[in-house]
Amino acid sequence: MSDKTKSYLLASLAVLFWSTIATAFKIALAEISPAQLLFIASSTAVVVLAVISIIEGKFKALLLTSPANIIMSALLGLLNPFVYYLVLLKAYTLLPAQVAQPLNMIWPIVLVFLSVPMLKQRIPARSFLALFISFAGVYLISSQGQPLHPGKSDLTGVVLATGSSIFWAMYFILNLKDKRDESNKLLMNFLISTIYIAIYLIATGGFGYISIKGLLAGVYTGIFEMGLTFYIWLKALKLAETSDKISNLVFLAPFISLIFISIFLGEHIYFTTFIGLVIIIAGIIYQKTGKHR
Repeated sequence: MSDKTKSYLLASLAVLFWSTIATAFKIALAEISPAQLLFIASSTAVVVLAVISIIEGKFKALLLTSPANIIMSALLGLLNPFVYYLVLLKAYTLLPAQVAQPLNMIWPIVLVFLSVPMLKQRIPARSFLALFISFAGVYLISSQGQPLHPGKSDLTGVVLATGSSIFWAMYFILNLKDKRDESNKLLMNFLISTIYIAIYLIATGGFGYISIKGLLAGVYTGIFEMGLTFYIWLKALKLAETSDKISNLVFLAPFISLIFISIFLGEHIYFTTFIGLVIIIAGIIYQKTGKHR
């Protein structure tokens, strides 16, 4: 099997796993709090990434991490998974899965605007149009089937779901500056973030009863949203001839996700969800196309 074929198979597997996560979030959040879910998922991701690091013979290098790299991981772990997922999971408690899941998709466009203060880049004029296009999609999705009568979705949930993209974009930019091995870097980030989450739960009295169903959904999230799937995705990118074609497969995930949401959560999928999602992705592709030119 060629590296190209392997890259597409691995990327497709990662996309399939990510497509199930919105459903897993809602199942878990019906049983436990966002902070509890994040603690279980992050702890699981640490175990998965540690096992991968040991198998690949990289764990010894992790033990020799410099103080500067630990500080960088402390910052990255604060942004993601700690703040990013707390904000996103709170949005999932307030919105249907089919609304919360695609609203976060605008992060590639937010990334362009954050690149101005963080990377000293200039914003192309087409990025403003791309942002407008994507927010038109956000409006449609949040209307929940009633585009002429907005306000059906919880406004706080909409703000949190779209706002979470800011934290992810910030994490993405800072992560690009960190040139460490990706798997060990992820492991260190999740390890420190798990400590943050534990402190948060202790401070807020959030360590309470956790049902078996909630625990299993949290473990599933840690494996297939975070630890294993991140690793599979990175492997796919390394094997690919060019990362662009592989990266575009991510856009399939929210559409496949709607199938799982409909089947396992019983949500009626609004026509505005599908159309709005198409518009958001059209805005992202429009912006990306201009970048390549």
